[in-house]
Amino acid sequence: MNAQGQIEELKEAMKYAKDHRLYERFQAVYLFLIGYTRIEIAKIINRRRQTVGTYINAYKEKGLKGLELGHSPGRPSKLSKEQKATLFEVITTKVPADVGFTARYNWTLALACAYVKREWNQDYSIRSMSDVLHGLGLSYTRPTYTLEKADPEKQKEFVEKTFADVKKSF
Repeated sequence: MNAQGQIEELKEAMKYAKDHRLYERFQAVYLFLIGYTRIEIAKIINRRRQTVGTYINAYKEKGLKGLELGHSPGRPSKLSKEQKATLFEVITTKVPADVGFTARYNWTLALACAYVKREWNQDYSIRSMSDVLHGLGLSYTRPTYTLEKADPEKQKEFVEKTFADVKKSF
C-alpha cells in the first residue's frame, strides 16, 4: 500500500477507534506518515519518543493489527500457586493462634501479611494482601462493635475455648 493509502487507512481507523489508547496509537503513526518527527509526535500525544517509535515499528511490521491493544498481565505474583494454596488453606482452616500468633483468633490483613513474611519472606502491603485474598475468593469484615460492660472472665473463656472451638469446626 502506498503512503497516501496508509494515511487514508489510518484516518478511517481513527474515526472508529472507541478506545482512547488505540486512537492515540493510530494518531501517532498518522502524524509520522504526514511528516512529523518522533520527538514532535511524542510532545503532541504526551508520550516518550521511544513509545512513539514502538508504535511506528509495530505498524511497519504488522499494519493496523500491530497497533491493537494486547493483554497487559501486570507484575508477576510474589507468591507461587502452591504458596497461595497453602495460604488459602491456613486462613480457611486455622486460627492465627494455631500457626504461632499468640492470643489471636481472627485473621486480619496485617496478620496475613505477617504470616506471608514469616513463611516465605515476601513483603505485602495491607492493600496488596487484600487483593491477594480477594483473588483467592476470600473476603474480610471488620468488627462492628465491642461489649464494654461484658464480664472479663466470660470474655476470656469465650475467646480461649468457645470461639476457638467454633472457628476450628469451620
